[in-house]
Amino acid sequence: MSAATAAPYHRAPLAPFAAAVTGVGLVTSAGTGVDAAWHGVTEGLAPAAAPRPELDGLPCDFFYSVTDCDPAAVLGVATQRLMDRFSQLAVIAAREAVADAGLDPAVWDSGRVGVVIGSAHGGLPFYDEQAAALAARGPRRVSPKLAPLSVVNGAASSVSLDLGVHGPSQAVSTACSSGTVAIGTAHQMLRSGACDIVITGGAESTCTRLLIASACSLKAVSTRREDPAAACRPFDTHRDGFVVGEGAGLLVLEHPDHARARGATVRARVNGYGASSDAHSAVAPDPDGLGIERALRAALADADLAPADVGHVNAHGTSTLSNDLIEATMLRRVLGDTPLVTSTKAMTGHTLGAAGGIETALTVLALQRQLVPPTVNLDAPDPQIPIDVVAKEARAATFDCAVKTSLGFGGHNAALVLTRS
Repeated sequence: MSAATAAPYHRAPLAPFAAAVTGVGLVTSAGTGVDAAWHGVTEGLAPAAAPRPELDGLPCDFFYSVTDCDPAAVLGVATQRLMDRFSQLAVIAAREAVADAGLDPAVWDSGRVGVVIGSAHGGLPFYDEQAAALAARGPRRVSPKLAPLSVVNGAASSVSLDLGVHGPSQAVSTACSSGTVAIGTAHQMLRSGACDIVITGGAESTCTRLLIASACSLKAVSTRREDPAAACRPFDTHRDGFVVGEGAGLLVLEHPDHARARGATVRARVNGYGASSDAHSAVAPDPDGLGIERALRAALADADLAPADVGHVNAHGTSTLSNDLIEATMLRRVLGDTPLVTSTKAMTGHTLGAAGGIETALTVLALQRQLVPPTVNLDAPDPQIPIDVVAKEARAATFDCAVKTSLGFGGHNAALVLTRS
């Protein structure tokens, strides 16, 4: 085996299983709601990265914020106060996804409905706020709601409570691959027969001084303070790091028999899932990309599809020097130069644990609408990047199969294979 080739994938795959995507919900800096988010991403409108006062003085003092959604107005002030912001965004996205699927929580068999939502940090802003209150004013000023609002399972719990879900409710936390792993877990739950419906994806909101300061120290984020909107530049020669964002992307996945029985409209299908660990570094990907290659090959085997079937990839594409090159080289090695590749993070920011949920939702829409969103800010493509990256403007294409790849700190890799319905 050469140093740049993963071991062959030997496991005999299970019988192919195509979970039906019947609903999508999006809350992003590019727009809130499926239509607004898709329009923002595909039209390459001005990204929402902008300075935030709580980040004043840091080398990276800007953030991709959701600006067109007021959780208090949508959820009500009393309900909003029972959740950290990442959970609020998750509930808003979940409500849209369930409505888009044509489902009514008042009449569904709630014991056959599950929730699986990924998040890397959970309610970090509330935790940060309470730590400051303890330091400044003592223990009596610490909220009794710290535990339920700050834990990573807050989004899954809040969605279950809001929709009256009585089936399994789970949180996934595998750093920046959390949303993708959550969807893969939901796919497995449907395949096993544990549920008929699973609401799944990712949610994150982490605009805290502590987290961004740490990312600056790690030299993972862009310091292009003079032009924040152009700072996130996946696959560009002049990329210098990612820009953190917030958001939520949730899907309604259904067992195909359940979707068929109720006459649901199917937007796309999730056919395969693969995951792996690099066992290489706490923060850096395997330099040969062998970990994410294993995940991608496993997902293709799970879907019983070949690399030649893949027409589009929504890449992890973080805008960091090493990640973009490693991922692109791996994609070329496994899929060749045919698929149209994009990174939508230049429009949404790197939403960490929410990224896989948001980007899988966008991949569903790309399949349905036969349009690949652009990688905005890609002004000078890196000549070492050996793939066809869609730059600047969306590109119409005909494709029946797409892939979503995700990599996370700690070496957590995941890939999904989706097909056109």
